[in-house]
Amino acid sequence: MTTTALPAPPRERRRGHRSHRSHYPLWFYLPAGAVYGVLFIVPTVASFYFAFTRWNMSGTEFIGLENFALFFSEPYLFQGLVNTFVYGLLTSGLKVVLGMLLAVFLTSQIIARGYLRSVVFFPTLVSTVGVGITFTVLLDPGDGLVNQALAAVGIAGPGWLTDPDLALISVAFVDVWKGVGLATLIYIAGVVAIPQEYFEAAEVDGASGFQRLRHITLPLLRPATATVIVLSLIGGLRSFDLIWAMTQGGPGFTSDVVASVIFKQYQAGFWGLSSAGNVVLFLLVAALMVPLYWKLNRKEVER
Repeated sequence: MTTTALPAPPRERRRGHRSHRSHYPLWFYLPAGAVYGVLFIVPTVASFYFAFTRWNMSGTEFIGLENFALFFSEPYLFQGLVNTFVYGLLTSGLKVVLGMLLAVFLTSQIIARGYLRSVVFFPTLVSTVGVGITFTVLLDPGDGLVNQALAAVGIAGPGWLTDPDLALISVAFVDVWKGVGLATLIYIAGVVAIPQEYFEAAEVDGASGFQRLRHITLPLLRPATATVIVLSLIGGLRSFDLIWAMTQGGPGFTSDVVASVIFKQYQAGFWGLSSAGNVVLFLLVAALMVPLYWKLNRKEVER
C-alpha cells in the first residue's frame, strides 16, 4: 500500500519559510563589510579617480592620461621594476624553502620544540621599521656588529647597504629573516594536518626519513605551499617600508623599487602622479597574482 506525505500545516510552512529567510545572520557581515569598504574600497576608488587629475589641497584638475604618461617616462622606473621582481622572487623563494625546512624540523621530536617555534615566529611580530633601523646599525660598514664579527676572524666585511651590488640583496635577506616565521607557521599547520597513518605505513614498508619527506610530506603540503607563495610574492612586490627604512632606495637608485619611486614622487609634491603609480602597481600585482593563484588552485583541484 502506498502512502503520500501530507502537506505541512500552513503555520509550519510559514515558520520553516521564515527560518529559511531569516535575516539575522546577515547582520554579522555588516561590521566587516563596513571596515572593508572604508579601508579598502573607498581608498581604491579614490586612487583611481585622483590618478587622472592634478590635485593638491586646494583642488583638482582632470588631465586624463597625462599622469600615466609621465609615470612611464620616469628615468629610473625600469630599474625599479627590475628590482621589484628580483626582490619579490628572492624573498618569496627563500621563504618557501626555509619555511618548509623549518616546519619539518619543528614538527619532529626535538627538545624545546614549542620554544623554538616561538623564537622563529617572534620576528614577525616586530615592527618593520624597527627591524630596518636595527639592521641598518648592525650592517654599518664601519661600526656594525656584523662586520666587527667578521673582522674578528680575519674577514673584511663589505658595505652591505652602501655597495650598489649588495644593498637590495641585503635588504631582501632581512625581509626573509622577518617574514619566514609566518611561512613556517603555515607549513607547520600543513604538516600537523597530514594523517599520521601515512607515515606509519611508510615506516612499516621500510621508507627512510628522506623518502617519507619526498613522497608524503612534500606532496601533501601543496596547499600550504600555494598559500605561502601567494602571500610572500604579493608582499615582496609591494614591499616599501623595510627598503625605505634601510636604504631609501640607495645608494643612488640601485635599491629602488616601484613603491619607493612612487613615494619619491609623492614627496616631491606630484600627488596625482604618485596616485597613477599606485594604480599601475595595483594592476601589475593583480595581473601577476590572479593567474598564479588560479593556476595553483587548479592544480590542487586536479589532484
